[in-house]
Amino acid sequence: MLIRRPPDLRSSEITSESAYLSRREFMAAAGTAALGLAVPSLARAAGRHPQQDRQTPFEDVTTYNNYYEFGTGKDDPSKNAGRFRTTPWTVEIAGECAHPGRYAIDDLLRGVTIEERVYRMRCVEAWSMVIPWNGFPLKTLLDRVQPTSRARFVEFTTLLDPDQMPGQRRSVLPWPYVEGLRLDEAMHPLTILATGLYGRTLPNQNGAPLRLIVPWKYGFKGCKAIVKIRLTPQQPMNTWALMAPDEYGFYANVNPDVDHPRWSQARERRIGEFFRRPTLLFNGYAEQVSRLYAGLDLRRNF
Repeated sequence: MLIRRPPDLRSSEITSESAYLSRREFMAAAGTAALGLAVPSLARAAGRHPQQDRQTPFEDVTTYNNYYEFGTGKDDPSKNAGRFRTTPWTVEIAGECAHPGRYAIDDLLRGVTIEERVYRMRCVEAWSMVIPWNGFPLKTLLDRVQPTSRARFVEFTTLLDPDQMPGQRRSVLPWPYVEGLRLDEAMHPLTILATGLYGRTLPNQNGAPLRLIVPWKYGFKGCKAIVKIRLTPQQPMNTWALMAPDEYGFYANVNPDVDHPRWSQARERRIGEFFRRPTLLFNGYAEQVSRLYAGLDLRRNF
């Protein structure tokens, strides 16, 4: 359930298996907290002390990325995204909500406290990382725009700009990149909109200025450079499910018992470690999120 190899890519270009904060003065204030603490509410939601997992070095987090808009090689995003413009930036909120509109980043962050913006989570792609994200709960935003009774899913659309994103000049994927969540997944306190990491403004190659983080799902759910959030009664057709429905489902929950058609997903490799480790159901967050999937066949709904 990781990233498929399109037929026109070299093997060296792919994984073998797998916003912008409102003001820099906020980042200075939040930096120390981001490096050393997680907010109590998130620590409770995660079910363990955030220091138990060793953080992935900043250099690895920012130079080893899947971000096909800037190239398919793991180091392409860090090399090609340096001049990507993230200001000004607006996000359109649309669909089944009481307050649709186009919001500047500052509008999205208004009223969000520093304590709400500091998280540490484990994330999985073909590798896994432990990253201290800065951000805020997606629920905070959704509560403000007030979903209607018809809203059942949240669709996320990322920027389409081939002039700035050279990878979009190739038909590697159908652009723009689209992802989606069920509304109850989107409202879970572990689901955040990230605006930074390691107490710094979110680097371009990591999805600046605004990206989705859903830590119990595989990394391709974490869409980057979000420009539109739409509440809808219908399940969105996310990009990878459209591209390869036999390999990538809508849910993308980390599940060691559901193999990718071309490899086992029972074990994962943590960046910086030589040996693989057992993959944990829901990436170790089963106690917090398994209730979302009560009665759902996780093999069919992968």
